[in-house]
Amino acid sequence: MRHFLSGIALAAVIATGAAGGAAAQNLFAPAVYVNDSAVTRYEVDQRMRFMQIIGAPDASASAAEQSLIDDRLRVQAARDLGVQITPQGLEEGMEEFAGRAGLDAAGFIAQLERGGVEAGVFRDFVEAGTVWREVVRARLLPRVQISDAEVDQELQRLIETPIIDRVLLSELIIPAPPGQEGQALALAERISGSRPTEAQFAEAARQYSAVPSAEAGGRLEMLALDDLPPSLRPIITALQPGQTTAPLPVEGAVVLFHLRDAQGTLRPGAREQVLDYMVLRLASPAQAAQLAAVTRSCDDLYVQAGPDVAPQVRRQTAPQGQIPQAIALRLASLDADEAGVVPAGEGADLVMLCSRQPALAAQPDVATTALPPDGVENAVPRQSAPGIPTREEVRSQLFNRKINTAAEGLLADLRADAIIRRP
Repeated sequence: MRHFLSGIALAAVIATGAAGGAAAQNLFAPAVYVNDSAVTRYEVDQRMRFMQIIGAPDASASAAEQSLIDDRLRVQAARDLGVQITPQGLEEGMEEFAGRAGLDAAGFIAQLERGGVEAGVFRDFVEAGTVWREVVRARLLPRVQISDAEVDQELQRLIETPIIDRVLLSELIIPAPPGQEGQALALAERISGSRPTEAQFAEAARQYSAVPSAEAGGRLEMLALDDLPPSLRPIITALQPGQTTAPLPVEGAVVLFHLRDAQGTLRPGAREQVLDYMVLRLASPAQAAQLAAVTRSCDDLYVQAGPDVAPQVRRQTAPQGQIPQAIALRLASLDADEAGVVPAGEGADLVMLCSRQPALAAQPDVATTALPPDGVENAVPRQSAPGIPTREEVRSQLFNRKINTAAEGLLADLRADAIIRRP
């Protein structure tokens, strides 16, 4: 990275030295207006360099210009709401961002300046992001809600997602002899930033890779995930098929991996469920069917059954394998708060499903009868299975996903309403 930053700084010096007076004046001319706020060409150049240094996937001039347009819109939206950032808030934001690179703000600014980027570029970037969070909090936060049903669905999706244990990779290893580390890293960043397809990655491997797999377009045979170095496993499992890693500098080289496919197996117990259900024995199938027709929820069953019959309702929470077969079969066809009838000799059982959830994610706060304790609490695992997030963690993930999507939509609306013009 030091060589890379030095290379950028050298390029900046050369470019500055080559520019004449007219060219320098032109550099500060407006490139685009955002609601009459000018974005200069110099700002675009500085933002582009900044994006290159922080490793943005696309650090082109057009991407830098769009980034600045969006920041203007964010700051203008904050101003319209009366949102301002205090000097302390700005300093805290800069420290937090620099901390992601393992530096303090002063150290991060020093690296930027060595790369030809002024400190003000960093401050403007952090200010726009900080005030935008306040805009999002004020305008969108009250609208974003996560239901229990959404949490249940996400938990089930996570549990039923196979655990990756085998991968098909392609590799591209670019030599980085002493003094050429910066060029190798820049080449790797261009390849990775272009989001190559499998065919494009293979072509790049044939052209630039320095290992025997280059002849095969970098393709490797199926690998067990456990055979990869421990530090590499989370990087690979974070990819979706068709994606390429960010450049990975190693001694004497820069490495890229492209994930062609991933295979896995279901975690033990992924298909097992815990059911929360109710059973009420009645004198006849007709009586059970009549009560089932008017009952709208598990709580409503106590009301519809009446005070004399309600104490006979049995509410239980149990794994599928522990439920009597006839009742389990009927429950299998029911949705939550739906009732059915199971013949039982001359009488019948009214059965109602209250909820179903994966056994691996079952929580100890499943609703239970208001009647005397019946051992329901002991039927539910006290902790989530290893690797399965808690309900609150899932709720937080879903909330962040929703709020980010809403924020992108708000920014898109601001773009649509803005007057963006060129000189």
